Amino acid sequence: MKFFFLGTSACDFSQKLLTECKDRFDKDARRASCALIEGRYLIDCGLHVLDSLRIAQKDPAQITDVFITHFHSDHFQAENVKAIASMKKTPLRLWVSKGAVVPKIENVSVQYMPKLSPCKVDESLQVVGLFANHQQSTFPQHLLFELSGKKIFYALDGAWIVNENCKYLQNADLDMLVLDATCGDYEGDYRVGEHNSIPMVRLLIASLKTLNVVGEKTKIYLSHLAPSLHKPHSETESLVAPLKVAYDGLEIEL
Repeated sequence: MKFFFLGTSACDFSQKLLTECKDRFDKDARRASCALIEGRYLIDCGLHVLDSLRIAQKDPAQITDVFITHFHSDHFQAENVKAIASMKKTPLRLWVSKGAVVPKIENVSVQYMPKLSPCKVDESLQVVGLFANHQQSTFPQHLLFELSGKKIFYALDGAWIVNENCKYLQNADLDMLVLDATCGDYEGDYRVGEHNSIPMVRLLIASLKTLNVVGEKTKIYLSHLAPSLHKPHSETESLVAPLKVAYDGLEIEL
């Protein structure tokens, strides 16, 4: 199974995206966070998704399902959903948290995800929407994917881990964890109720190991980094080792 990071940034984007990086990926000029699983399952559809797909040479017409983590503009753009849907002969399925308010988009079928309730997407994929400690008016959810015998927990835009998620994920022994790391390696950031910092991540990972949410086999990647709050990519990698820092264009095979 292939997991492709199309974007790994929080919403303070580098001006280089408008100039020397407009047609290429760069570890220090990140685009809005989104990802693609097996070339067909898209996680978030925000500001830069069409550019990211173009640069990665991924065919948008092959996308069957889009999963929205929340409705901030860097993660959801109706026009970009519409653009992808217009390339398809069959309706594009848009998976959102139950209760979310979604604009009507031509050739899009909206699927609502109750929390902690497995949703069978097709014969090979099951997805569970979990709670996210983020602005509730954006209908946030973290996502647990189970595909080809592998488990991936995608947990961006949410601080810490809420009680219900701990119970649900205990002993999950994930194959991959993608964790919010919006803030850098410092303490005292005011975003503590919506985003993680590197010190928070260190505490979280230690506890997730105790709960057997993650283990020796788990690939752990930090994403949704705010460039203005972090050192350059290479320095951040050294700071968080042995954890990994995701970057635009990174493909993981599980």
